[in-house]
Amino acid sequence: MNETTMPVLIGCGQLTDKRPAEEAGTVIDLMMEVARKAAADAGPGQALLDEIDAIAALGLTVDSPESGSGAQGMVKNVPHAVCAGLNIDPAEKLYTHSGGNTPQMLVNRYAEKIANGDVSAVLLVGAEALHTMIARLKSGLDLTAWMDDSGGDPQMLGNARAAASEHEMAYTMHMPSVTYPLFENALRGKYGLSLQEHRNKLGKLYQGFNAVAAKNPLSWFPTERSAQEISTVSADNRYVGFPYTKFLNSVIQVNMGAAVILTSVAKARELGVADDRMVYLHGCADANDIWNVSERVNYQSSPAVRTMGEKAFAMAGKTIDEMDYFDIYSCFPSAVQIACDELGLAHDDARGLTVTGGLPYFGGPGNNYVTHSIATMMDVLRNNPGKFGLLNANGWFITKHSLGIYSTKPVEGDWRREPPADYQQAILDEIHPAFTESPNGSATIETYTVLHGREGVERALVIGLLEDGTRFIAETPGDEKTLLQMMDREMLGASGTVTSGAEKNLFIPNF
Repeated sequence: MNETTMPVLIGCGQLTDKRPAEEAGTVIDLMMEVARKAAADAGPGQALLDEIDAIAALGLTVDSPESGSGAQGMVKNVPHAVCAGLNIDPAEKLYTHSGGNTPQMLVNRYAEKIANGDVSAVLLVGAEALHTMIARLKSGLDLTAWMDDSGGDPQMLGNARAAASEHEMAYTMHMPSVTYPLFENALRGKYGLSLQEHRNKLGKLYQGFNAVAAKNPLSWFPTERSAQEISTVSADNRYVGFPYTKFLNSVIQVNMGAAVILTSVAKARELGVADDRMVYLHGCADANDIWNVSERVNYQSSPAVRTMGEKAFAMAGKTIDEMDYFDIYSCFPSAVQIACDELGLAHDDARGLTVTGGLPYFGGPGNNYVTHSIATMMDVLRNNPGKFGLLNANGWFITKHSLGIYSTKPVEGDWRREPPADYQQAILDEIHPAFTESPNGSATIETYTVLHGREGVERALVIGLLEDGTRFIAETPGDEKTLLQMMDREMLGASGTVTSGAEKNLFIPNF
C-alpha cells in the first residue's frame, strides 16, 4: 500500500438537536458543531481542521429549486459560512446541488482526488434545521441570525438538472410522495402479491428499520412500532400516496447534522491519527438511471443500481455474501426493495438492512442523510474490526445513485476505481417505451397511485400504455367513488380509455 495515495476516512461526527426553537442552533451552527466533532473523533481536533484543503457542504433543502421555499438563499454561501465559523480557509469550497446520493458521491470523488494527489484533507459536512425554522416562523421568532449574505456565490458541484420534466411536473411528479408510490404498486405486480399481502409486506419490511431506530439515541422518532401499526391506516397514520401511509414516508422536518473527514493514510499518520480510527473505502461506484421517470425501462428495476453494484463489488474483490452490515437508502419502501433486488439482497436478510434506522424513523435530513449513514457505518466497523459494510445512496426518484463498501481492513495495492463515464451510457441506452404527452385511445395501466390530503382522497395518477406500447401520464376522474375503487381492487393491467387534454390527460377505467 502506498500510504501517500491511499484514501482513508478518519473522523465522523453527528448530532440531533431537539432543543426548543428559541434555543436550537442555526443550520450553520449545526454544521460547525459536527465538523468539530469529526475532527475530535479523528483525534487531532482543531489541528486537523487547520489542515483541511477542501470542503464540500451538502445542499440545504430550502435551496432546492423544487422546494419553493421563501428561505432559498438564506445563507448565500454555505461552505464559506462554515469555514468562517471554523476559522479555516481551504483552497476548495464547494456547495452541492440536490440529491440524496450526494454524500457517497462526494466520498467517492474525494477518495479519487486523494489517490491522485489533488487534495490532502477533506471535510464533508451537512445539516438540516427545518424543524426549528418552521417552528420559529410559526411562533413569530426572528430568523435574522440565520441569514448570511457574505462570500459571494458558491462554487457548485453535482447535477443541476430539474427533478422532472415539465410534463411530469404538471402532475406534481417532482414530489417524492407522489412518485415513489408509482414504483411501489409496480413492485406489487412483480412480486405477485394481493393488496393485503403487499400491505403486510411493507409493514414487516419497515418494522425492521423502525426497530433499529428505536435503539438509536440519535433518532428523530425513536418510537418502536409494530408492522401492523406501520402499514395500517389510522387516525395517526393516514394514507399519503396509496399504498404508503405516513409511517412509510421519509421525515424531512428534522434538526440533524453530520460530517466526515478524509485524508491519505500518510497525512493521517503525520497528524497522529490512530490506526483504529481509520476506515477504508474498498469499493465504490456512481451511476444514473434514465432521468425522467416517464421514460424508464419499467417501474420495478434499476439498471443503474445493478451496474453500480457490479462495479463496486469488482473493485472491492467482494460479493454481497461477504458483507456484514448494510444501510440501504430508505426514503420509501420501493427504493429499498429495488436496491435489494438489484444487489442480490433478500428483503428479510438476517444481517439487517440498516445501521441507522432509516429515513422515516432515524430521520431524513434532506440531502445529508447518507452522511449520517457513512458516519454510523464508520462507528459500527470500528467496533467490529475487519468486517465489511455496504451502503447505497439514492437521489431524486431512483434516479441518481452512489455506493460504497467500507472496512477497517486496509486496501491492498493501489486505490483505483473505474470511471463512471465508462459504464454510464450503456445504462441510458437500455430499451424503454416511447412516450407521448398527448395520448388518445384504448390503454392499460402500467402503474398508478391514489393521492391523499389530510381530509382524504384527492386524485389518482396513472402511468399507462397505449395499444402500440407507447407510454403516457394521466389522471382519472376525481370523484370519491372512482378513487376509492382504485384502492379497493387491483388496477395493474386494468383497461380503460385515455384522452389528451390541454392541461392534463384523462384516463377512464373500465370498472
